[in-house]
Amino acid sequence: MNDLSESRVLIVDDAKVNVDILVEALRHDYKLAVALSGESALQSIERNPPDLVLLDILMPGIDGYEVCRRLRASPQTRELPVMFLSSLEEVQNKTLGFEVGANDYLTKPFEILEVKARVRSLLKAKAYSDAVKEKIASELRIAREIQLGMLPSDIASSTAGTGIEIATFLEPAREVGGDLYEVLRTDDGRLVVVIGDVSGKGIPAALFMAVTMTLVRTMGFRYREPDEIIFHVSEALARQNSRDMFVTLFCAVFDPAHDVVTCASAGHPSLVRVRPGSPPTLPAGPTGGLAGIERGLKFTRQSIEFLAGDTLVLYTDGVTEAMNEQDELFDDERLLAHFAAVSSKTAAETVTSLVDAVRRFVGQREPSDDIAILAMRR
Repeated sequence: MNDLSESRVLIVDDAKVNVDILVEALRHDYKLAVALSGESALQSIERNPPDLVLLDILMPGIDGYEVCRRLRASPQTRELPVMFLSSLEEVQNKTLGFEVGANDYLTKPFEILEVKARVRSLLKAKAYSDAVKEKIASELRIAREIQLGMLPSDIASSTAGTGIEIATFLEPAREVGGDLYEVLRTDDGRLVVVIGDVSGKGIPAALFMAVTMTLVRTMGFRYREPDEIIFHVSEALARQNSRDMFVTLFCAVFDPAHDVVTCASAGHPSLVRVRPGSPPTLPAGPTGGLAGIERGLKFTRQSIEFLAGDTLVLYTDGVTEAMNEQDELFDDERLLAHFAAVSSKTAAETVTSLVDAVRRFVGQREPSDDIAILAMRR
């Protein structure tokens, strides 16, 4: 971090004499680039973002204030250090400079030693900030690997002999998230499938998700019915939940000897049943409140017919609440329309087609929520 010689500094000034002074002062210490207008500065930054911008204010066309505003408005350059170098020395000019996002402001004529000291200070601060961000990013990448590693890795062995094919997908909106799914095979041959969505985002949601996963596995083997499983998961979470977090859960239990799936839902969206020759439906609404928020919640169960050729699609609300660039939601109507229009022969095709549909709908907009999908095909 002490070696700043690889740092890139962009000098933006329409006066050649000022550019020459700054280049002479800094060329031995940093890598320099020059722009003679606000427009060319923005183009240069887009092509090759520098580590620091030395920015004049009074320029033809786009002035320095507007350049700084645009830099702060873009996620890619929001934190790029900017120092104004201007002959405007009134307090209101300096105040406006800081209001539009400048990190520093130096008036002309400037002392070269002061310019060099301030440039070095800003570059050192950026280097330290970059190092901290990289350390955090590295730790989050490891956390993501650990979290994804908690999900069931050998679903095929759990479904062997049941006549059920299962495919899954999970994508956190950030490095780590709060969506989860589980597939368990009990000693008596039943298949227990759970999908869930923890409140919040990021590390708190990821930690709550890890605890929920552990409880789901424990209760999924211990209790037979989906409402019992959810109830005991909720009770255990509520006992030590000082942050008042919660999780929506959908639990489905399938016995290969019967043509039904028994379900219970803690505030979770209904699964979709896709049946050849029939319109897709949302047959299972919530049968109880949000899990983990308080003790003593009651959950009921319901049975859904599950015949050969049927596909049941479980998902989190990151699917139906996915938002496009026009602020429209993917919603239940589009979800059902998608399955009505697409003919998928396998569980994997069902999952892939839905993921692709959501991505096409969202377009270039940043994802706002985690997404988990689990498809069961009999």
